[in-house]
Amino acid sequence: MQTIIHFRGRTYRANLNDPLDISLPLRASVSNPVAWSLGPPEIDPVRSEGWTGSVAEGGAVNFNTIRFNPHAHGTHTECVGHITRQFYSVNEALRTFFFIAELITVAPEQLEEDRVVTLAKVEEQLSGNKPEALLIRTLPNDNDKQTRNYSHTNPPYLEEAAAAFLRAQGVKHLLVDLPSVDREEDGGKLLAHKAFWNTAGEVRYDATITEMIFVPDTVVDGTYLLNLQVAPFVNDASPSRPVLFRVW
Repeated sequence: MQTIIHFRGRTYRANLNDPLDISLPLRASVSNPVAWSLGPPEIDPVRSEGWTGSVAEGGAVNFNTIRFNPHAHGTHTECVGHITRQFYSVNEALRTFFFIAELITVAPEQLEEDRVVTLAKVEEQLSGNKPEALLIRTLPNDNDKQTRNYSHTNPPYLEEAAAAFLRAQGVKHLLVDLPSVDREEDGGKLLAHKAFWNTAGEVRYDATITEMIFVPDTVVDGTYLLNLQVAPFVNDASPSRPVLFRVW
């Protein structure tokens, strides 16, 4: 189904029957991606005396309790409440769900023992574009990003200057295929988070960061329509399902 979209003074065409889901599903399995030293998610049927929430075990319905952490167990979207003393909910921060987005691919640079997505690389790949939403795919783009245990591996992260640059360019929604835009162990500095949300100045309460996406190599760099679907949790972060549509 070809759809004509009028968005912020420009006209695009998109095929809404050809979605590109770049989220990681949550599974009760050791193959579920995980970070921050947690175990895998748990999905178990409720059991009480004489009753089970499992049809396979004789129950009338499947009735599962799910235990997980949105920051650690897959694709999630977070707001500034992730790093503030005062509570802010991503459910309130994100009030519109469609954006014109740019996808870029960046090879992190080796800086001592770290691999860093630098300002220079981001600026080079953006080539002057100022999208409302930006997706960063990092290299190498191995399929095991879909099942990786990131704990104690010092994954790549975003340079503070790159995050500040994206804020200055007007990027409202940043999506990365990393467990965090900041270093795994940084003593609580959270420099990229703070720079992107501008916590030292006029805080961007309506800006979001989405982490642990996965963009296959078959999806080429360029411009897309992004549908950022977020579960309505009253929390600083929520599991999310970003979906891309090709535009022309």
